[in-house]
Amino acid sequence: MAWIMLTALLLVTGCTTQPVTGRPRAEAFNATDTAWIQLTIPMHERALLLTELAPSRTHNPALADLAARTGQQLREETVALRGLLTLSRIPDTRPHEGHNMPGMVSLDTLNKARTTTGKEFDQLLTGSLRTHFTHTRDLCTSEQTSGAAPEARALATEIGKSATGELERLDRLRATPRPTAQASHAR
Repeated sequence: MAWIMLTALLLVTGCTTQPVTGRPRAEAFNATDTAWIQLTIPMHERALLLTELAPSRTHNPALADLAARTGQQLREETVALRGLLTLSRIPDTRPHEGHNMPGMVSLDTLNKARTTTGKEFDQLLTGSLRTHFTHTRDLCTSEQTSGAAPEARALATEIGKSATGELERLDRLRATPRPTAQASHAR
């Protein structure tokens, strides 16, 4: 939750007049910072669209809970990323609009998810989230290594930790045997 505090700090410091020491904030953002922010926002937005389908598509309560928690995390991180976009004065040109980038839930996947239920949807959801969080973690590592703005690097650290946690939750969910209908009726 440190990134929530970072977001609050960004909003407070971005809205007040601060003495400038060194480079002004907007100039502190390099090309890596810009690329990371502009790519991570649409990746999160697409993953969020997929998690929002889970309540009506999955029959697995544990997966529905994971999707709800993941969706909330994606929303909060997107707000923080948009705060960085504002702080950096990077225009919201959406350069990746309509693209199907590695790690981004594709439009075809979203369309398929809207027409599937049960185990088929569950596999689509978990596979897509696994890919999303793996690429998100890798992008965050790159930002931490090559980014210049301390605010962006700090948020990348938090989002990278979050992505690792989501991957661990997906692994635990996969390892947990799902009760069969027959076992449920035996109780």
